[in-house]
Amino acid sequence: LRLDKWLWQARFFKSRGLAAEAVERGSVRVNGTRVSRPGRDVTPGDTLTFPQGQRIRVIRILALGARRGPATEAKSLYLD
Repeated sequence: LRLDKWLWQARFFKSRGLAAEAVERGSVRVNGTRVSRPGRDVTPGDTLTFPQGQRIRVIRILALGARRGPATEAKSLYLD
């Protein structure tokens, strides 16, 4: 699954475009490596590090979503 799509499905960004912009700026790291391509594939077990507001989030991907569902469903996709 694309990185920008996963970030959007997990409700870290309000739109997929905003998620893609954050990745293109180089604000997102996957397994400690800075990425700048929104289409990079992510898999369960990957660790994402990115700023969100005044915080730095460190997220472990537990599952790939099939859709952008409610917040309770989105929380099951990652471990904070």
